[in-house]
Order: sequence, then C-alpha cells, then structure tokens
Amino acid sequence: MNKRSNIAPIAIFFASMIVIHLLSSILFNLLPLPIKPTIVHIPVIIASIIYGPRVGATLGFLMGIISLVTNTIVLLPTSYLFSPFVPNGNFASAIIAIVPRVLIGITPYLVYKLLKNKAGLILAGALGSLTNTVFVLSGIFFLFSNVYDGNIQKLLATVISTNSIAELLISAILTLAIVPRLQTLKK
Repeated sequence: MNKRSNIAPIAIFFASMIVIHLLSSILFNLLPLPIKPTIVHIPVIIASIIYGPRVGATLGFLMGIISLVTNTIVLLPTSYLFSPFVPNGNFASAIIAIVPRVLIGITPYLVYKLLKNKAGLILAGALGSLTNTVFVLSGIFFLFSNVYDGNIQKLLATVISTNSIAELLISAILTLAIVPRLQTLKK
C-alpha cells in the first residue's frame, strides 16, 4: 500500500482516537471510578495489525501529540511528565509523551505477524497496551524520579496494579473482537 492510500485509514482512526479521548475524559471525570484506564491506544493497536507498522507508528505519534497537547492545556499535577510547556516539564516530557505511543504502533504488528491466529490477536492487543505502560512508566522512573516528591516506586506500583491490568484486558478483548471484522471489510 503506498503512502497516498494510507491517508484515509489514518484520518479515520485518528478521528476515532479523538472521539474516544474526549468521551473517556468526560466519562472518567463525571463518574467516580476507582480506575481510569487509557483506551485511546486501542485504535493504534488495531490499525497497526490491519495496515502495518507505518500507519500504526503514525497513529501512535498522533496519540503522543494528543497527550502532549492535553497536558499542556489541562494542567494536572502530572502534566509536567507529558508536556515540556508546563512548569517542571522539559524535553524528556515530550519523549515520554511520544516515543512509547509510536512503539504501540509497531509492537502489535510484529506480534500478530508471528502468530496469525486468535491467540496472536489477543497477545498483540495485550502487548500493545503493555508497551505503552512499560515505556511510559520506565520513562517517568528514569527521567523524572528526582522531581517527584513522594515515593515514585509506590506510585508506579499502584498504576501498574490497577490501570494497566484493565487496559491490557480491554485492549486484548477489543482487538480480538474488532480486527477480524475490519480485515473482512478491508478485503
């Protein structure tokens, strides 16, 4: 598939990412849920499997830009981790916001390419989500542990034990449910 033919899928998946981002932001802020899983990465995972790592990496980059812009506009105590344009943010913030998201667009493709079956879809969805978790949290740990006033190991353990498990399960289930249908439509 040439670059020109990838414009439509990128636009459609990016639009779905924006809608998911806005709806999940509203939903998780209105409802007092104990966890707030990130689900914007699911279209990146699905597009990576269906259209390949170039489209996946492009959407991952766009997801990173969404994160950077959101954390620049909506100031939270953790915004400096994802935006160099807020107090305590720096170039490392942009790396944390973008690089793990680009990798989300590559990992699921490689996993599914090795295992082209239902187990491969489940594993690709789970590992796509885990790619985000591992690289974002590793980036925070290595690049910002000196800035965080509290116990960063406890913070990272809490995030890993709650949000990441929910994200991993949601990603695996939705990847298994959606990819076969889209592959059929693509043919």
